[in-house]
Amino acid sequence: MKVPLLDLKQQYQSIKAQIVPAVLELMESQQCVLGETVEQLERSLADYSQCAHAVGVSSGTDALLCSLMALGIGPDDEVIVPTFTFYASAGSIARVGAKPVFVDIDRDTFNIDLNKLEEAITDRTKAIMPVHLYGQMAPMAEIMALAKKYELKVIEDACQAIGCDQNGHRPGQLGDCASVSFYPTKNLSCFGDGGMILCEDEKLADLCRSLRVHGGASQYHHSMIGGNFRLDALQAVVVRVKLKYLDGWQRRRQSHAKRYDQLLGAEVGKPRVAEGNSHVYHQYVIRAPSRDQLRKFLADKEIGTAIFYPSPLHLQECFAYLGGKEGDCPVAEQACKEVLALPVVPELTDEQIEYVSQCINEFYG
Repeated sequence: MKVPLLDLKQQYQSIKAQIVPAVLELMESQQCVLGETVEQLERSLADYSQCAHAVGVSSGTDALLCSLMALGIGPDDEVIVPTFTFYASAGSIARVGAKPVFVDIDRDTFNIDLNKLEEAITDRTKAIMPVHLYGQMAPMAEIMALAKKYELKVIEDACQAIGCDQNGHRPGQLGDCASVSFYPTKNLSCFGDGGMILCEDEKLADLCRSLRVHGGASQYHHSMIGGNFRLDALQAVVVRVKLKYLDGWQRRRQSHAKRYDQLLGAEVGKPRVAEGNSHVYHQYVIRAPSRDQLRKFLADKEIGTAIFYPSPLHLQECFAYLGGKEGDCPVAEQACKEVLALPVVPELTDEQIEYVSQCINEFYG
């Protein structure tokens, strides 16, 4: 039985009848960048995320970058970020001239370790960038308490966490802002790159809107240096159609995760959901002894898997100038050797999940 990690065509076929007319209507209008279509998506996503404001931008990475710029973070500033995450989290910090300060993660949730976070705060710390990894939120109440204590900004990297919540709060409600990605592999995706900034503060939202058009106060008049962070209307059209299905897709992911939890043996570490969290399972990630051998075994069985992530950021070549070394973040370093993402997309069948689980149990049998 073939079980791909992801099949974008399958999802597209299920909603093609709604996607194609919406795209054709946009093509006839030739309103290609920003405009009413993007504004409609911004209103819809703000409502969905229970945030006051949403600002459409060109990618999840640019959402992080624009947020950092809007909060005035730059050279000589430090931003604390977990080392176990996608490059864009720390890369955006470095791009504004600030210093990423890497900290270790909690073993159970893969999110930032609160104890290591407070230890990393210095007089130069300007912000914290918690990453809501794999689909559940970092401990925001505790993070916000630290931010208040040390007068720090908080930029939530929610690129993998659209629709999750923590004690009734969604990304963007507690931090200064949150960044969302619509990359094709995300739970809510478009046909290329796209993203959104979520926040409660109207002035911050307006500043992000200005920064996304080169810092323009009006056409050809620039009050600040910004960037080209505009969201294409085509991507907004696609996301607007998919948003109607998102909650149903999330429930399918959660159902799949529950079934994996029931079927997988004790040899693998299953995802832990922190108290008060809902998990939307952007990825269903296990800890697997002999991970690389298991992955090859599953590939031979035509089962797709992925490793998110094989190397922590503090050991990446591009951040060598920061002086990171092995042993700095032992929990993250160990996770890099053990984590394995299993298929969990909404389109999976019960039979496929049972097959994947059976093969994993067979490997360890």
